[in-house]
Amino acid sequence: MPEVSSRELRRAADRFVTHGDGITTVHSFSYGAHYDPANVGFGALSAINVEHLAPGRGYDAHRHADVDIVTWVVEGVLAHRDTTGVGGIIGPGTVQRLSAGTGAEHTERNASATEPLCFVQTMLRSTHEGAPEYALVEVPGGPGRYPGVSVHAAARLEIIRPAEPVAVEIGRRLLVHVTRGTIAADGDPLNVGDELRVVATGGSVLLVGGGEALVWHLE
Repeated sequence: MPEVSSRELRRAADRFVTHGDGITTVHSFSYGAHYDPANVGFGALSAINVEHLAPGRGYDAHRHADVDIVTWVVEGVLAHRDTTGVGGIIGPGTVQRLSAGTGAEHTERNASATEPLCFVQTMLRSTHEGAPEYALVEVPGGPGRYPGVSVHAAARLEIIRPAEPVAVEIGRRLLVHVTRGTIAADGDPLNVGDELRVVATGGSVLLVGGGEALVWHLE
């Protein structure tokens, strides 16, 4: 049996929420005007924001530095452009990473004039100290366990859709964030926006169900 230091279920309804002009953001950790000294990060993770953008809405150019930004579109199409020279349309099935390094600006907008957009944006404290860097990974559809994009941090991402039970190993820290459907983690049901955070030495978490989760392995 693993030596569990902590195990915490955080429900979607208990997360911080920011409302803007056609934008609603739901935060897993302290962010912007929301501050909880007991919830400022988990391992290398400093933010998990679920962004809901109305048609045509979004964020104008804004700057980041010393952070890796990983984006996963759940519904709709995202128009992205940044100072690496990369720009384009991103939909479900593509995981994107911008390593801001010494500094990068990017814009993010709902590319549709009629349909809503929902995406999960994760920020990690980055070890990348050079010029901004961009990467994309295509993730197959359907059930399975798929590697996400690599990051410049003590972290590894998987996208898991457990049609059959999946035992996810725990190295030091594990975070499971459900993006679609329902997944049971060791028997505890997790719905969209719910998270499981585990700190343990060894062992695994058993995921069962027909949903989808972003699973972060962290030191």
